[in-house]
Amino acid sequence: MAINWYNRVTDNPDDYSSLPDAVEYFENQLEEARDEIKIKGGFQRQAAELPGIMEYRFSQLQELDAILEYLNMKRERAHHKAFKMYLEAYSRSLTSRDAERYANADDTVYELSLLINQVNLLKQKFVGITKGLESKHYQLGYLSRLKAAGLEDYIIDNGQ
Repeated sequence: MAINWYNRVTDNPDDYSSLPDAVEYFENQLEEARDEIKIKGGFQRQAAELPGIMEYRFSQLQELDAILEYLNMKRERAHHKAFKMYLEAYSRSLTSRDAERYANADDTVYELSLLINQVNLLKQKFVGITKGLESKHYQLGYLSRLKAAGLEDYIIDNGQ
């Protein structure tokens, strides 16, 4: 059964301790998914399994997207708090543009930006996985057409 990492990450809004575990989990899943993209062995079995694999990997992509959106909202909130703090504390000496720059450099905002970047990179890797699975689907479709046309004796070998 798959772990709902979105709920784990969002359970405690002030604690990001479960985020490294989520990133590690998705990194491991990424390695497994790369093997699922390869076409090897009987294509009928691969074609039969592909919809389930695609659904599973796409749902993981959606979960990463939800975590990313959550982190973006947290960053936005931290940025607004920092902006307000700098603008109010230095009301006469800072322009709103200066307060914006200080808010962007705030430790909390910066740390959240780094987390967002890490999760976004992972999300983009899963986008690549879904593209690879779409390509596999396309190729398996053509193999099915070749079989229907009478070409029965072909073997897919990855050289392993």
